[in-house]
Amino acid sequence: MRSVTDEPVDAMEKVLGELPVPWVVTVEDIKLALRALLVHRPEQWPTGSLCRSDRTPYPCLLHRWARRVLRSRGLTDDVIDTLAERGGTLVGVPGGRS
Repeated sequence: MRSVTDEPVDAMEKVLGELPVPWVVTVEDIKLALRALLVHRPEQWPTGSLCRSDRTPYPCLLHRWARRVLRSRGLTDDVIDTLAERGGTLVGVPGGRS
């Protein structure tokens, strides 16, 4: 069953569809996903919640891709939300920033 957030929201999404998750998710993919998660955050507008980067309805294409990549490595939505709140700081993660 598809939810409302799964529907394409702009012309780019209608053409591209969802961005694919790489077959093998590398450290670089994780870094890109974290960056996308932080850059494509929600911002409140009179018309509703929009992506602060590209002004499309939130969650935008890249934000959804970032979440799928991070989920593919075993991170739960709660952990992903915590990372977004902390600005991507990986406190307590070996090799992460403190």
